[in-house]
Amino acid sequence: MNLKEIKGNWNEQKGILKQKFATLTDNDLLFEEGKKEEMMGRLQIKLGKTKEELKKIITSL
Repeated sequence: MNLKEIKGNWNEQKGILKQKFATLTDNDLLFEEGKKEEMMGRLQIKLGKTKEELKKIITSL
């Protein structure tokens, strides 16, 4: 998963993630260039998932 893949359809992916994990907020899913790791860290903490689990979830959307 690279930056271009994530940015390409991020708005759509955000909506799906928020439906799947109701505890997520827009702030949790704020994706800024250069801050991918920070966002992934927030998601890991909030969802209790590993980085690998999150990558699988996001790429399966």
